[in-house]
Amino acid sequence: MQDQPSAIELVEAVTEFIRNHAMPQLQGHAAFHARVAANALDIVKREMEIGPEAAAGELARLRALLARDGTMEELNRELCARIEKGELTLDTPGLKDHLWETTLTKVAIDQPKYSGYRRALEESGQGK
Repeated sequence: MQDQPSAIELVEAVTEFIRNHAMPQLQGHAAFHARVAANALDIVKREMEIGPEAAAGELARLRALLARDGTMEELNRELCARIEKGELTLDTPGLKDHLWETTLTKVAIDQPKYSGYRRALEESGQGK
């Protein structure tokens, strides 16, 4: 029996093909679009690797901050409304940490090589 590759392995294989086989043969707009496609696949891979745990953490933090249950969308909508009304501020216990953690996770998925992100990790002791 053969095991099928995981979704992450499939994304890695396509990305590797684009970068190492297709892109060297392309020029101009086609090369640019191949680079964009490979970068998009990198984001998809990181979303698959990081996303589920990050979403669970975000949902737990939202539930704690708002002291209620709900979907991620509902709780984020309420969080925004309460911040806009001034009911929650950066002095609210847990809010600043929630916003920081959520932002760092989104950047980890989207742009993990971003210098500001790397610096933030180093300053927090999480840098590698």
